[in-house]
Amino acid sequence: MKTTLIKNALRIARMDDARTELTGGDVLIEGAAIKAVGKGLRTKADRVIDARGCVVLPGFVNTHHHLYQTLTRNLPAVQDHKLFDWLLYLYEVWRHVTPEGVYVSAQVGLGELMLTGCTTSSDHFYLFPGGLSADLIDREIAAAADLGIRFHAARGSMSRGKSKGGLPPDDVVQTEDEILKDCERLVRRYHDPAALAMTRVVLAPCSPFSVTTELLKLSARMAKEWGVRLHTHLAETIDEEEYCLHLHKMRPLAYMESVGWLEGGRSWFAHCVHMNEAESRLMGRTRTGVAHCPSSNLRLGSGIAPVRMYLDHRVPVGLGVDGSASNDCSAMLAEVRQAMLVARVKSGVASMPARDSLWIATRGGAEVLGRDDIGELSPGKAADIALFDVSGLDFAGSLSDPVAAVVFCGASHKAKHVLVNGALTVSDGRLVNADEGALARKANRLSQQMLDKV
Repeated sequence: MKTTLIKNALRIARMDDARTELTGGDVLIEGAAIKAVGKGLRTKADRVIDARGCVVLPGFVNTHHHLYQTLTRNLPAVQDHKLFDWLLYLYEVWRHVTPEGVYVSAQVGLGELMLTGCTTSSDHFYLFPGGLSADLIDREIAAAADLGIRFHAARGSMSRGKSKGGLPPDDVVQTEDEILKDCERLVRRYHDPAALAMTRVVLAPCSPFSVTTELLKLSARMAKEWGVRLHTHLAETIDEEEYCLHLHKMRPLAYMESVGWLEGGRSWFAHCVHMNEAESRLMGRTRTGVAHCPSSNLRLGSGIAPVRMYLDHRVPVGLGVDGSASNDCSAMLAEVRQAMLVARVKSGVASMPARDSLWIATRGGAEVLGRDDIGELSPGKAADIALFDVSGLDFAGSLSDPVAAVVFCGASHKAKHVLVNGALTVSDGRLVNADEGALARKANRLSQQMLDKV
């Protein structure tokens, strides 16, 4: 097996249970996994990466995204709208997405994530315009494989269109039979439960206001039968809370509990901005996870999730950059910094140290996705590693604590090198497996084509 030695790191933050950090340390990789972490590893290797001036971290884990939205960033018509109005406008644009657009947008978003230290990403894709190819999730999986990033494909769905009291247009929703048949196809074809798996599949109805109660129940039943996880949006806005109270006579979390989503510790919810302490305790007891998306929640004015409360009640919490139409970028390290800052506004300046935010982005994300093989630099774990160069002018004066400097400082959020399963996917700040300029040009062309149809 091919070996790689990362040597002479300024600081290695292993993110193991003891939160071990090494100065001047090395990481030895054998094949797809880490072989050893320590000082003075003089083993010969097929490839040597000099990490002088760099902080070495486990690759970040992104637990919530909508990659297709990279084609609709920064649209003037909804720059200042809250969630429901924002969605109503953008559905009219998104209904024109094409299979090529799905592939290209996935490469754009995943590429941006990898450039900023992310090595594993989930994506929640739920939009299936009538008459289009049925293999849109397959396009995303192919895009991830071509880039070399670890990928959890969350097969989203919408079954409640406008005619049934939902938000989305009827021509982008599917029947429950169509949804479940495709879910089964994707699980059977792509889901890999093995350690170090590069692709897994998740069942992910879009939200309480865009799917039927029956679909939520069926999804929970099928996830248990097929051994996969469950994901959806929840408690993002007060509007959603009012919707659930009006339609179901329950708050959002109680509604999800009623349809079987808090059983077995297999679910995680995006946002969870509007939760109380009793609900937080329930999520902790049931090991129900949260994808914390601070930038999106700020951008849409939805609020700040009570992350410190979740952590205090042992709720699994990971980070999500969320859809690029509600964040406008997919920079993972930027989200780590944002998570640190907003928690301090919500719960006090001491409520989110830099290392806690990094923990959420690594070990927290791994737990949310149900994985124990990523998010940590220890022997046997996946060789998913991000190196951040802190030797430049924008880090000058910060090296009394290099690990925290990665979060507090820096004019760019880009990593110097990134490895996934031992393979180099970012080298000297550039994607190894894609032409960034050509990709941007394709995305801009496809974006304009969508807008021209509105």
